[in-house]
Amino acid sequence: MAIRKMPIGIQDFEGLRNDGYVYVDKTAYVYKLATEGKPYFLGRPRR
Repeated sequence: MAIRKMPIGIQDFEGLRNDGYVYVDKTAYVYKLATEGKPYFLGRPRR
């Protein structure tokens, strides 16, 4: 099994897909968060 590259600093989707970087599509999870349940706070970690 080959180790796949992480897309750190990659800015375009085409380059991400064509150059073999790891990509995880979370669209279904975002839709579920937006349409079901109560409001969520999506905070970003501090640096």
